[in-house]
Amino acid sequence: MTIILYTFLSFFLLNCVSGDDVNPNTAKQGPVVYDKSDIEYWLTKSDQTVKLTKQTTILKFNTLANSNPNLVVDATQTFQSIDGFGFTLTGGSAEVINQLEPALKQQLLEELFGNSAQSIGISYLRISIGASDLNSAPYSYNDLPNGQTDITQSQFSLNPDLAQFIPVLQQIKAINPAIKIMAVPWSSPAWMKVNYNTVGSNLMPTYYSSYALYFVKYIQAMQAQGITIDAVCPQNEPLNPGNNPSMLMSAVQQITFIKKLGPAFANAGITTKIICFDHNCDTPDYPITVLNDATANPFVDGSAFHLYGGDISALSTVHNAYPAKNLYFTEQWTSSTGNFSDDLKWHMKNVVMGSVRNWSKVALEWNLANNASFGPHTAGGCSQCKGAITVNSSSQFTRNVSYYIIAHASKFVPTGSVRIASNSSGSLNSVAFKTPAGKIVLLVENDGTTASTFNIQHNGKWATTSLQGGDVATYIW
Repeated sequence: MTIILYTFLSFFLLNCVSGDDVNPNTAKQGPVVYDKSDIEYWLTKSDQTVKLTKQTTILKFNTLANSNPNLVVDATQTFQSIDGFGFTLTGGSAEVINQLEPALKQQLLEELFGNSAQSIGISYLRISIGASDLNSAPYSYNDLPNGQTDITQSQFSLNPDLAQFIPVLQQIKAINPAIKIMAVPWSSPAWMKVNYNTVGSNLMPTYYSSYALYFVKYIQAMQAQGITIDAVCPQNEPLNPGNNPSMLMSAVQQITFIKKLGPAFANAGITTKIICFDHNCDTPDYPITVLNDATANPFVDGSAFHLYGGDISALSTVHNAYPAKNLYFTEQWTSSTGNFSDDLKWHMKNVVMGSVRNWSKVALEWNLANNASFGPHTAGGCSQCKGAITVNSSSQFTRNVSYYIIAHASKFVPTGSVRIASNSSGSLNSVAFKTPAGKIVLLVENDGTTASTFNIQHNGKWATTSLQGGDVATYIW
């Protein structure tokens, strides 16, 4: 009877993991029940019939010869360490999460950021310094009436984010105190720009030192709120002047600013990393130009990338030029007009697997949460960006495709894991890791349209399995 009851409970709880809509009357995701098979694996199917669900099939290593293609995992070949997987927590994300009933809000945050069997273990967040375009309105932390300036940043204040955003971030930090956070501005305060506007234009050269002080005050103010900022970028998408907020910053201008920011951090005793670029893979010459500068280079930890243009291999181009510098993949959106199957395949192949196989320490999707109208956003901000979570009402949220894209890595690959060697074969794409606990984790995506049977090969043995076209699986042993 005990075995029957245990099996029933396991089946019930595991099926809760793959559900999408959540309200207080539905069961929370249940704990993972591990069997003693050689390889356990979790599956998401492109037709959405299975989502991040542990499979009951037993995969066992053996040495029986077969003619299947091999995905060879070699833990003796190691590459970069992993900082984490996650999303951008926008101001809009915090706003809609705060609309949930308190118990459901806590349940969602525990599921996203906790380390229990029910959670997906998000370990890295990107946030905006001031507003992003997925806030209700643009703002900075030192907005002034036209004609006024504040070179000493004496009026700097986190007040615009004290009511909604910072409390959510503090709640996340309480759940996962070790979570790493990268902070990036979409624009400087408007009074510091040539056009005195939140959209486009450049930072006036006379304010470079003042803007560096703005960053110092930000790091210190966030620390006073109990929030440690692990890294900053000088500017989100520095070659995109059309967003609201946005600001142009050429590579030469970013070099000049970093030469102010680096010493300002050092003088204030701030150890927060400075990461350059934070834009598309079609312009790898931008971060290389920054790193080529002998004075700026020592202040720069590495480069950040998006993939709205170019090819993910651009990360390796920069790595090959500066192998001692780190790489970060920090943003890719899923669209309200996209579909689950296509997004699952493309993002797993390019964002999660592709970025990490090209030396990235993180893989981040874009917005964590929004409402059913894909808001809030600024006037002129992204109106089609779909969050990982849709908050439908105070009593219900839905998990979307980017939730599963990230969860297939974040749930199983904690901070401090190391990428190890694995190959791809035919339509099968892979990436592999060794965790701090010594587990091997292999992510596989079938980029084709038909089923593929293959071997997972490790230490001279192999286990045979298969994936339907478009499906994604995470294997752990």
